[in-house]
Amino acid sequence: MCQAVARWRLVLELRTHLGHDEAVRRLELLRVALVPKGWRCVGLYEKREFRFPVPLLWVYARGAADDVGAVVTVRAVPGEAWAYFEAGNGRAGFVSPCGDVEAAAKALDLILRDRMFPRRDW
Repeated sequence: MCQAVARWRLVLELRTHLGHDEAVRRLELLRVALVPKGWRCVGLYEKREFRFPVPLLWVYARGAADDVGAVVTVRAVPGEAWAYFEAGNGRAGFVSPCGDVEAAAKALDLILRDRMFPRRDW
C-alpha cells in the first residue's frame, strides 16, 4: 500500500512539473479574479529568472497591510485535475480546486482577510 501511495505522489509531482504552461494559465485566471477584490498580484512564472521549479502567484494586500499575503501555486491532483495550494505548505496548503476560479478567489480572499483581521467572522 505504501508503495502505491508513493507512486501516486511521484506521478502527481511529475505532472505538476511538466504542467508549467497549464499552471501559469490557471494562476493568471486566479489573478484576474482576485484584482477586483482589492488584492495585488505578482506572477513569478519564469523558471530561469526565479529558480523555482513551479510557477508562483504572490497575492498581497494594498496599503498599510502590505505585509499580509500568500504565495499560491498550482499542483496536479488525482483525476487529471488541478488545484490551488499555498506554496510553502506543500499539499497541506490546499486552497481550492481550479475548476471554479471564482470559488478559488473567494476562498483565498477569506484566508487573506482572516490573516489581516484575525478573530472576525467572515
